[in-house]
Order: sequence, then structure tokens, then C-alpha cells
Amino acid sequence: MTLRIPGFDHVRLPGTDGVELAAAVGGSGSPVVLLHGFPQTHLMWRHVAERLAGEHTVICPDLRGYGASDKPAATGPEVYSKRAMAADVVALAAALGHERFALAGHDRGALVAFRAGLDHPETLTHLGILDVVPTLDMWDVLHGVRAAVGYHLFLMAQPPGLPETMIANSADAYFGSFLDAWAADPAALPEPVRAEYLRASAAAVPSIVADYRASAGIDVTHDQADRDAGSQLAMPVTVVQQDWGTQLGYDAAAVWRAWAPDLDHRLTGAGHFMAEESPDEIAGAIRDLLLR
Repeated sequence: MTLRIPGFDHVRLPGTDGVELAAAVGGSGSPVVLLHGFPQTHLMWRHVAERLAGEHTVICPDLRGYGASDKPAATGPEVYSKRAMAADVVALAAALGHERFALAGHDRGALVAFRAGLDHPETLTHLGILDVVPTLDMWDVLHGVRAAVGYHLFLMAQPPGLPETMIANSADAYFGSFLDAWAADPAALPEPVRAEYLRASAAAVPSIVADYRASAGIDVTHDQADRDAGSQLAMPVTVVQQDWGTQLGYDAAAVWRAWAPDLDHRLTGAGHFMAEESPDEIAGAIRDLLLR
């Protein structure tokens, strides 16, 4: 049985190109959209969403290709581009009556949020980013043996066929390895939640791989075009991440400042799944962001 965020309505809403997204919606007040990461669903926001719902309308969709949302065939690289996925989010919010909203994303959802900030600056009031650097910079900072931490990025960048087959043949082991390796506090992912993530991911192997494959191709093209044009994020931005800069040998705050002049960059002692491991910290960071 699919787990739900208590007290939230669970709906299906139109994205773009005929894609429908599943979403949990709750609370009242100014709208905040929260986008999940890999290998997860909107459920990862359950603790933060409940904390914010007393002050805000909180909208937690499953990204296209994930969870209970539609999983269109990757007939071209644009289908799972972050541009298309960001357009889904803007359309979903509009379907709920929100022409402007704050947006926060974790992991893959953070890359979608970043693209939404560049493509839809008139729509986003604030932007929150958890534990990534932009796609273009991600490939630049992965060097030598240190890049082994991101082996999945290289695996899923391969041409269609082999990655999907390899992952589907060992889905629980593959997706479970990230839940194990990236959680500083395993108790933050209790067994029913872990089982839900594994179930949802195993049912979405082709679309998850297509999402990652786009980040080795069309997403890089889009980011490079914005960098060449000198584009920057116009809204207040908060980034919360582990100390990847020290681990991988780069200045994470400087990477983000080049894209986001109005930046609050924070390091956390939580693991990658920080919204589940440290929900008070993350909810607090989002509240601080919304006051700027």
C-alpha cells in the first residue's frame, strides 16, 4: 500500500505535454512546492511538509517518471530534460491557482528547481536547493577516483539498453545501496518508507535512467547556454548541502554564487537525506528563505 503524508490531499494534476503528476497538497497560506530526489518520491518531504503546512499551502508532487506520476516513454532527450520537468511543476502549480510560488528541491528535484528558476523567473518567488550543484558544474567537479562517489551518474548516462537491463535485474540491491550509503541516520528511513522507495523505483527504471541520461546531454546544453548568456537566478536562493566542496576539492559556495547573487549557502551535518534526517533544520532553512 502506498504511504501518504497524513492530513494532505492526494491528487492528480496536469503537467505539460499530456503528462499528469501525482501530488500531495496540504495546509494554507502562500504556496511552497517541494520536489523530491533519487531514489525517492514526494514522501521524503513528509516531516518538512507537516511543519510548513501551518503557515503555507504545501505542494509535494512526484516528478514525471517517478512515484505515481506519469512515466512517458523517452522518445527524445527533451522528454526528461529538466526544462520539461520544470515546466510540469509550473503547470501543476497553475492548475491549483498559483501563478507565483516558492520552490525547493532535493537532489534530482533540486536540479529541476534550478532549471525552473532560470526558465521561469517571473513565477518563482524564492528558490531552495538541497545537496546538489548545477548539472554543468557537477560534471566539472567530478575528477579521478573522487568521481567514484557518483558512479551512478556515469552508468545511467550510457546509451539506452544496458543500464536499464542491469538496474532492473537487481533493482532492490541497486536502489537500496543509495539509501544505505547516503543516510547518516538510517533510522530516518524506517522500513515501510524504505520499502516504498524501493517499490516505486523498481517500477520506474526506464524513466529514472532517462532522467539521469538527460543530465549527461540536453541538461548540460541548457546550462551551458545560460552560462554563456550570463543568466543568473533572480530570486533569493538558499542552498543547504553536505560539505561536498571539501570532499571533492572545490568551493561549493563560489559555484553557487556564480549563479545566485542573492545566496544563503549553508552546510549541514546531516546526511544526503537531510529533509528526513534533520527536518527541523530544513524546515527552518525554508522559513528563513521565505522571509528574504
